[in-house]
Amino acid sequence: MEHPVPDTPPSGQALRAAFDHPVDLTVAAEEELLVLDPSTFDLTAAAPGLFLSLDDTERYRQEISPAQLEIVSGICTTSAEVRRDLAEGRCQAIAAAGGLRLAGVGAHPFALPWSEIGSAPRYTALLAEHQLGVRLGALAAGLHVHVAVRGADRALAVHDALRTLMPALVALSANAPHIAGIDSGLATVRCTLADALPRHGTGPAFGSWDAFEQALRWGRESGAVPDPSRFWWDCRLNTRTGTIEVRAPDAQASLDDVEALVAIVHAAVADLCARHDAGEALPAHDVMVIEENRWRAARYGLEGEMVDTEVGHLRPAREVIAALLDRLQGAAELCGSVEGIRRARAMLDRDVPRQHREVAERQGLPALCRLLAERTEAV
Repeated sequence: MEHPVPDTPPSGQALRAAFDHPVDLTVAAEEELLVLDPSTFDLTAAAPGLFLSLDDTERYRQEISPAQLEIVSGICTTSAEVRRDLAEGRCQAIAAAGGLRLAGVGAHPFALPWSEIGSAPRYTALLAEHQLGVRLGALAAGLHVHVAVRGADRALAVHDALRTLMPALVALSANAPHIAGIDSGLATVRCTLADALPRHGTGPAFGSWDAFEQALRWGRESGAVPDPSRFWWDCRLNTRTGTIEVRAPDAQASLDDVEALVAIVHAAVADLCARHDAGEALPAHDVMVIEENRWRAARYGLEGEMVDTEVGHLRPAREVIAALLDRLQGAAELCGSVEGIRRARAMLDRDVPRQHREVAERQGLPALCRLLAERTEAV
């Protein structure tokens, strides 16, 4: 596929300026919710019409799947504030939906991967280039968290270290064991769906702004990645917003769980900032180590084991994540995320994939979708 000659990519100095925020540790989130037929609970390509009726491009966005609506919070200072913003967004969307149902889950459990793709030129271009990968990727629905960090070098060091946290978020948020009407055997299929497109999973630790600039320059000058937004890594430096963006979690039905996941990211960034400020050299683990844990998290969720990077060997995932939450408690108190961390501890006591399997076995997958919609709309 041919691309036009790219413009000059931003210099390292320009990138530094974009990521050097005057206010520290603001947080925002985006959640991708499925739009369901109220009778069959299958996906329905009604999101573009719902988006137009809502008429608020700050709060709502269209996705590559016309059966997804993205709700965006404002720029907030705490995870609780993010929750309130998203709750208001859900309420307005439900009121405008005209009977359509909204559901937060990592992937629809029985929709087929050759479902519809949005008609915008950028979506049709992606479909032409990636074919089935786009159709599979469009079935995935996530929760994305943005945190702004004051000080560009500080932000880069935090990004490189934060990558290690992504598998824990995958395991804690995993809620999509079904795909195309079958049990995948996984805790979540979302990672597998996302990986059908290139440049997902774990991105590199850059180490310097010059290295990041060189990566963007290579993408644009080669024509392979002319738009940096197509680096779809689980943790990335978002050049549009100048934020560290976390894209690892499945979308969630419960706003309690949304708040918990946002709080973990917010507190983890605050913790890494404090350690950097104290002169600590933050660890930047190898892609191989993080990818191993990502696979384990998607396969087993909280029921499996992960490599504890603190000690270098396998431990139960719940123990690894519980230790992480203990470590983040002090930072959570400083950034107003204590309630969210408490909710995250409650998530450790559940086995959501098993709960979904039990509902599907007793009542069927449409009933599971109805339950997810009810939880999503209970705001």
